[in-house]
Amino acid sequence: MNILITGGTGFIGSRLAIECRQRGDRVKVLGQTHTDIEKENQKIIESAGAIVVSGSMMDRELIFEQTEGIDVVYHLAAAQHESNIADQVFRDVNVEGTRNMLDACVYHKVRRMIHGSTIGVYGHLDGQIDEQSVCHPDNIYGKTKLEGEKLVLSYRDKLPVTVIRISETYGPGDRRLLKLFKAIQNHMFFMIGSGKNLHHLIFIDDLVNGIIQSGQSDAAIGNVMILAGKNPITTDKMVQTIADELKTKVPGFKAPLSMFMMVAVILEFLLKPLGISPPLHRRRMDFFRKSFVLSGSKAFDMMNFQPQYGFREGVAATAGWYRETGKL
Repeated sequence: MNILITGGTGFIGSRLAIECRQRGDRVKVLGQTHTDIEKENQKIIESAGAIVVSGSMMDRELIFEQTEGIDVVYHLAAAQHESNIADQVFRDVNVEGTRNMLDACVYHKVRRMIHGSTIGVYGHLDGQIDEQSVCHPDNIYGKTKLEGEKLVLSYRDKLPVTVIRISETYGPGDRRLLKLFKAIQNHMFFMIGSGKNLHHLIFIDDLVNGIIQSGQSDAAIGNVMILAGKNPITTDKMVQTIADELKTKVPGFKAPLSMFMMVAVILEFLLKPLGISPPLHRRRMDFFRKSFVLSGSKAFDMMNFQPQYGFREGVAATAGWYRETGKL
């Protein structure tokens, strides 16, 4: 099968590319190769036998060219974590870039397109969240990803599409959680807030399997599905589990969340107009502030998706990769 993965030089895309190659697929990756991490992922992907094409989702001609002869597209490209870029950039990539991909898929009669979205479309909701829960995104990333979802679903009559809302993802290959591991190992971490907010993470191997299943399941066509891990976990339990794996201790001190939120708002107000990325911003505080309890029943019912990794197992595998690659 001929596979195209956009955003393929990122964490999730690179691991998906490797797994598809191991399953015998011919894989082409479209992604950025500007940062050291992207270049490192490019080498890993190419060593697995996949082709890497450097380019932007805004390059419509390139997208049409690279989509020719493709059977399945996994569209994971997104502007997501940048805090010092204009809102229009998010809209260009997450909405108009998605439109370019959709049009290319229709033109080349691609058999399936899987659109990677995010649980960020929900904003901040109490209680268990499922696909029918009301979406109230509270930042430009979540807002434009929701716009992208709606655009994808509007193509249902022309193209077999599936939208997957991806939970917070970790595992071998992830560099974002590495910061937390390092802070805990170096005794630099302290809790902000109560530590009782919930994370519903998913281990990368489980997510990749779920993404591939969504591209194979006829029942998934035209649907939106959440992909999340086994169980939610509180921030303090999450931190303690990592500390146990690293054989260290976490300070009992807890700083007030309200104070850090106020500082984040002030820094954003002062630095954003200058084009400077604030060292502390509101989205960074989401780790200590937001809670997610996600229902996986629809993914289970439609395609028998069952995550295999608990958080302790996942942390052990993640720490092992950090050590093997000299990152920890």
